Order: sequence, then structure tokens, then C-alpha cells
Amino acid sequence: MTELGAVFRPQLPPERLRALARLADDTGLDQLWLWEDCFREGGISTAAAALAWTERVRVGVGLLPVPLRNVAITAMEAASLHRMFPGRAILGVGHGVQDWMGQVGARVESPVTLLREHLLALRALLNGERLTTEGRYVMLDDVALDWPPQTPVEVLAGATGPRTLRLSGEAADGTILTAATPPEGVRRARQLVDEGRKSADRTGPHRIVVYLLTATGPDAAARLHAELTAEGLAAVPDLGVAGDAATVAEAVRRLGEAGADSVILQPTADEPDPEGFLRFTAREVRPLLP
Repeated sequence: MTELGAVFRPQLPPERLRALARLADDTGLDQLWLWEDCFREGGISTAAAALAWTERVRVGVGLLPVPLRNVAITAMEAASLHRMFPGRAILGVGHGVQDWMGQVGARVESPVTLLREHLLALRALLNGERLTTEGRYVMLDDVALDWPPQTPVEVLAGATGPRTLRLSGEAADGTILTAATPPEGVRRARQLVDEGRKSADRTGPHRIVVYLLTATGPDAAARLHAELTAEGLAAVPDLGVAGDAATVAEAVRRLGEAGADSVILQPTADEPDPEGFLRFTAREVRPLLP
């Protein structure tokens, strides 16, 4: 079964989150995802608030840029969320947008090396290990969490290129794919992730989460085309979906058949009715999926 979620895009002011998180909870949505986009809203602060305002919906952060965060801080905050809201937080880490990292003086020479070191250290700390390591970017001296999660938790990685996709299979528990990923891209990503898992002798499950740029309503096709054009993606086949619930559900099914475990509907940045989009996702699209 493919899980279904929606994105609270950070183009919305943070004071809108409470009502939308509660609506996601009340309508039975599987997952609500948040972004830590520079320079809009913090991922951990918004996730904590959304989790506190709700009872059952899972809240994902996709993703926390590792150049901005010492891995010990990431581990402390992740562990706190997992202990306060068991089973409901989903956290992903990744390179971050390199131009943004450059703006704040955090851009590194080897993003892949940093992400590998961060993932390995983060998973060890969240597993309750005491860690001493001196890598190129991650350096810890006898560090352990006083309050690690009480049960095993997943750490996801955002990935696009082949090296990072293989790294995600090697060192993460799941992979987050952007809305620039059509079904064939999901298949290819799954293959590369599996190559990484094989190289590290990892046999456990590996969740694939993919965003699906989605528009509905009378001007849906125009809004979708405008956003894809603005992102330079208008020529990519099978990317995004515009239409009614049946059309959107079919696009979700195609991504699921390609290897996605969770499909997260991403409204266009100019979505005129965010509340209506959540209701559409939960009450119209979700019932059409197995």
C-alpha cells in the first residue's frame, strides 16, 4: 500500500500551520510534510509544533540541510521528537541547495563526504551508541545521547544524483525524491539505492518517498505548467499531475508501481486554497488508492 501525504509549503506563513496540521489530522491524511527551505521556516520547530497540535498524522521534514547543522544537534532534536511523539516523526537530511549554503558561508567542498559522515554519525547516535570519530567534516569526541529514542527510528536522505542515491542506500534508511522525479526516475533511483544497499550488505527495508507536483481545480493545468516552466522542467515527460481525484490517484499509482512507498502531493506555490487541497488529498484521492 502506498502511503499518501501532502506538503505544507513554506511559501505559506508559519502561522497558517496550526489550522492546516489539524485539518490533516482530522481528515485522516497519512502524512504531512514540511520543508526547511532557506530562508523561510525551521524544520524542527515547525515539526514539533505540528506534532503537538495533532494526534495521529505523521509529520515529515524533508529535509534538514546538513551543512547548517552539527550532527549532535540534529541527533538531540531528532531524539526529542521521537521520544515525545513515538512513531510519528519522519526526518530526512540532505545536501541542501548549494547556492543557499553559499549564502550563509556553509558550502563545503565535498557535499557527498559530509552527508556520508553525517548519516553514519546520526544513525549511530540515535541508536544509543557512544561515538568518537574524526572525519573530514564530522568530529565527535566521546559523544552519546542521554535520551536516545526508545525504539529504532528511520533516518532518510534526500537524493537526486547517482552518487547520492547510492550513498542513501548505503547509509540511510530511506530516500526522499523531489517532484522532478517521474515514474521512470523512481525506478532508476530504486536501482541505484539498491546498489548502495548491496555494497553495504544492508538487507532491511528502505523507504522511498517522492513528491508529486499536483494541481486541481479549473485552472489546474495552467498552474502546473507555469510552475514546471519556472523550474525548467516543462519538457520532462510524465512529471506532475493536473486534474480531478481520479487523475491524481492514477499518477500516485504509477509512482507506487515504480517503487515509491510514500507519495506526497506537493501543491503549486500559488495554490489558492491550501485547506481545500488537503481535503481533496484526504477525502477524494485517498479513497481511490488501495
